Amino acid sequence: LSGCDSGFGQATARHLDIMGFRVFASVLDLQSPGAQELRRSCSPRLTLLQMDLTKTDDIQHVLQHIQAHTNSTGLWGLVNNAGFNDTIADAELSPLGKFRACMEVNFFGSLELTKGLLPLLRSAGGRIVTVSSPAGDMPFPCLAAYGASKAALSLLMDTFRSELQPWGIKVSLILPGYYKTGTTCDPAFWNLQKQQLLASLPQELLQAYGEDYVEEINQQFIQFMKVAVEDLSAVVNSITDGLLAANPAVRYYPGQGLGIMYFIHRYLPYFVRDLFLKGFFINPKLPRALRRDHHNDVKK
Repeated sequence: LSGCDSGFGQATARHLDIMGFRVFASVLDLQSPGAQELRRSCSPRLTLLQMDLTKTDDIQHVLQHIQAHTNSTGLWGLVNNAGFNDTIADAELSPLGKFRACMEVNFFGSLELTKGLLPLLRSAGGRIVTVSSPAGDMPFPCLAAYGASKAALSLLMDTFRSELQPWGIKVSLILPGYYKTGTTCDPAFWNLQKQQLLASLPQELLQAYGEDYVEEINQQFIQFMKVAVEDLSAVVNSITDGLLAANPAVRYYPGQGLGIMYFIHRYLPYFVRDLFLKGFFINPKLPRALRRDHHNDVKK
């Protein structure tokens, strides 16, 4: 189970431990408050492992440990939960490095871990459950880096689902609504990210969009955080069902409002879909260079 420092990973690790399973839970930092909380609240069956999904050495170390402890039994389930995003901005304003960082954790890290554990999963005829995002299905404004990595992850897992069927491995995707996890709902974290983005933008881009444009996106996102759900149980139950149900769903949609969102996405015209996502999530103001008052200033 990857990404157990906080959020879905931590809650799921605790839930599976209470149910009596042997859980291997990976955390970024073995001394983090989340890791210490798991040590406190879980049985000795739970094993905490340090893993940064951007580091092959970390992944190999985890693979060796799990292999050594499950060689005779195989591994019943892998939960790809670790995720990363630290950018809320238009694709043009998001540095290329941010796209790469999202891909490294959300796509390549999960791919490497999954491929490494497949021999053990195949021998047990086990399960793969992966936490993706509706942002990988729909063009949420200002989420291109994160959304593109989750789109790649979802497609990869759908491909695994089809290819691993003959081995008896079932593969499920979890596409949660907006929940309060980790730093995702910390305004101070996002304000710092905004300052760093503004400092890194080329002058020409800053001129075209305007500092107030970036400020406004950040304010709207901080406002949106207030709808984040604190009770993670719907997601934990979906992950658990994916691991244990005789016939798990291919996709789970825990969270309110996702039904209407996917209905609009699938059946209504593009302009309605775009309007809905802007109304629901972030509706950026006009970039500075496109505003009438800016044109008037230029004329003068």
